[in-house]
Amino acid sequence: MTVMAERPTIHGTELGDFEEMLALLDELELRDGFKAEIIRGNIVVSPWSKGCYHRVMHVVCEQLRPHLPEGHQISSAPFLYVFPGDACAFGPDIHAAHERAFETESNRLDGEALSFVAELTSPSTRDDDLTDKAETYGKAGVPVYLLDMQEEQATVFSMPSAKGYEARETKPFGEKLSVPAPFDCVLDTTDFKAPRA
Repeated sequence: MTVMAERPTIHGTELGDFEEMLALLDELELRDGFKAEIIRGNIVVSPWSKGCYHRVMHVVCEQLRPHLPEGHQISSAPFLYVFPGDACAFGPDIHAAHERAFETESNRLDGEALSFVAELTSPSTRDDDLTDKAETYGKAGVPVYLLDMQEEQATVFSMPSAKGYEARETKPFGEKLSVPAPFDCVLDTTDFKAPRA
């Protein structure tokens, strides 16, 4: 039997450059239900999304699909987006990117092709999602970043800049949340609440 901590980390200082870390990601044999990302120069292993998040992923994709920028696709399928300038590689829960990003044999997709990302946080990932990922996505120019599940509220980050995002709006689940350009629509968060155990 294999026991895996929720977020074991391999420190980048032992691995060499970013390309070597990406190669190591390809070689990792993870237990089913886990994913690996590169955050702050470390390889971080964490569990894939909870089953109850599927409904939220579906709702977000369905609501945003009619408002996608031309040539963009939205999905919750697992893909790894790379940000070489920040030596990061993330597998967002929901992502919209230009269809050209998928025209490759590589499993490493261009993070700059993204127009939207969403991270449905867990207690072990929330800090990274709020800090490092928000900074990296913003610096890469991803127009819209949506996150949260833990606080039963959703936050939209927008106005990307060299320092991350310049604007954010937070609403409790059940309210409508503005999704700015290039989507220019409203996201209804009524169905975001997780079922009570």
